[in-house]
Amino acid sequence: MSPRKRYWLMKSEPDAFSIDDLQRVGTEPWSGVRNYQARNHMRDMQVGDGVLFYHSSCAVPGIVGIATVATTAYPDPTQFERKSDYYDPKSTREQPRWDLVDVAFERKLKRVIPLEEIKQHAAALGDGFALTQRGSRLSVLPVTAAQWKLLLSLE
Repeated sequence: MSPRKRYWLMKSEPDAFSIDDLQRVGTEPWSGVRNYQARNHMRDMQVGDGVLFYHSSCAVPGIVGIATVATTAYPDPTQFERKSDYYDPKSTREQPRWDLVDVAFERKLKRVIPLEEIKQHAAALGDGFALTQRGSRLSVLPVTAAQWKLLLSLE
C-alpha cells in the first residue's frame, strides 16, 4: 500500500528563485536549506506530495503556485562545494548533514494568495499552521489536507 499523499508549503525569495523560474526549468533541486526542522520535513516527503509554492521577502508575500515533490530526499551537493554560500565544513559525503528534494512545477495560481489574507483565516487553519504563527520562519512547513483545501479555495 502506498503512503497517503502529504502536503507542504515551501518558501522561496522570488529574487533568488521564483515560480516563474520553476515553470521555466520544470524541475529543480530545493537546495540550500540549512535549518534542521525544515530539512527533516524534506526527509519526510514522498514523490507525489503536493507543494504550495510561497514567495517570501518580497512586496506581497504569499502563495503563488503549486508544485509536486519529484524525488525523495537525497544529499544536497551544495554542502560540499567550498565556494557555495551553503558550504558546510562539518558535512562529509559519508555523513552528509543536509538533504534536499526535487520539486516539479504544476501550475501558477490564478492570483497570489497574500499572507495578509491567509492570516484572516488563521482560526480556520488551526493553531498548528506555522505560517500564521508569530516568529515562525521555517522555509518548509507541513500542511494538512484540510489546510491545503482551504488555502486553494481562496484562489
